Amino acid sequence: MPTLDHLWLHFTRMGEPDETPVIVRGDGCYLEDSNGKRYLDALAGLFCVNAGYGFGDEMGEAAAAQMRELPFAINWTYAHPRAIELADTVAELTPGDLNRVFFVSGGSEAVEAAWKLARQYHTARGERRWKAVARRVSYHGTTMGALSINGCTDLRTPFEPLVPDVLHVSNTNRYHRPPDESEEDFTRFLLEDLDAAIEQAGPRTVAMVIVEPVQNAGGSFMPPAGYLQGVRELCDRHGILLCFDEVITGFGRIGHWFGCQRFDVQPDLMTSAKGLSSAYAAIGALIASERVMEPFTAPGAMYSHGMTFGGHPVQCAVALKNIEIMKRERLVERVRKKEAAFRAALEQLLELPIVGDLRGCGYFYALELVKDKETREGFGDLECNALLRGFVSPQLFERGLICRADDRGDPVVQISPPLVAGQEEFDVIAGTLGAVLEEASSAAMRLS
Repeated sequence: MPTLDHLWLHFTRMGEPDETPVIVRGDGCYLEDSNGKRYLDALAGLFCVNAGYGFGDEMGEAAAAQMRELPFAINWTYAHPRAIELADTVAELTPGDLNRVFFVSGGSEAVEAAWKLARQYHTARGERRWKAVARRVSYHGTTMGALSINGCTDLRTPFEPLVPDVLHVSNTNRYHRPPDESEEDFTRFLLEDLDAAIEQAGPRTVAMVIVEPVQNAGGSFMPPAGYLQGVRELCDRHGILLCFDEVITGFGRIGHWFGCQRFDVQPDLMTSAKGLSSAYAAIGALIASERVMEPFTAPGAMYSHGMTFGGHPVQCAVALKNIEIMKRERLVERVRKKEAAFRAALEQLLELPIVGDLRGCGYFYALELVKDKETREGFGDLECNALLRGFVSPQLFERGLICRADDRGDPVVQISPPLVAGQEEFDVIAGTLGAVLEEASSAAMRLS
């Protein structure tokens, strides 16, 4: 096995001496490393291997056939059949008039494209709007525009100054709200906070509001009843484009092809990636409504954006095969059918002293870890580092379970397996997490 002397890993502390596992194969929900050790991947890669690891032959055949026919063509001025077919296929899955598909290479590029399109859309209509509104602790990507939209402070600060101007408003984390606050009151608070931020910024300067239907960073924050509808109404009132970041929630993750369908709210723009190809190819898409497209259909008009590999023929062929497989295997319906069983398996973990909250839906959950369940007191930065990185993550990995211990907000363990997972995987996930978190409770007491 070659050494890692020249490979620079992403989001990895390269100076630490721990041996880096080298993953060599996968099947279904499982991965295997170069030493022959198997892992249950309860994170689907990074919320992206929606169809699981078992369709390599079919995906590879689709890629090889496209390579033989046409290995590359750009989507600048020209078009090619697979991009046309994939755009048609995606448009059939999206609700309403979300029919215009602009291909990119991944989620960060999709968010970049959304903000640029929102700015240029308003310019084309004779308005100068450039600001974006996002939520605190939200994650939308790592390129400079997407990074500027992020609400994760620790990710932003090393690269400041960033792209102006982004405002950040309250997210939908209800766990640390006043215990006597009703869901209706929480929704009212969130919408008043958003409206006040828009008014403070100057409504005629705001181009886009961007939210995830279920926010990932911080741990699967669900929208309270009426919230997303209220965001839609505020955007309509102020003439602002509403963008749903569905890079994670799209393509079945929460039991519908897109999260906007689960919550019955249609945005003007929608970003996607990950599940579009189930990570068998590097492809993403910005999906726009006919209304947003309209100014760009005028003679001489152009959306001044593009990239070499956006809508690459081979990536499109793989994404088409992925959607075909997801339909054939009824994976989206499978998530809806098995959601209750998965949640029931995870709910057992709420009995542990260290587990304060379980939130999420579909195949997209997070457990929040707390020092005191009654007061909901969390852990400090040093405690988080010792607990999550020093104990929980290595213990889960040692026992063959891949989850994500994350402290971008309050400390959480994120669970989001491939959509092919069933009761056997649910039981392994809950059992392994339960054993590790029970030991973590004792470790946490020693930290205190």
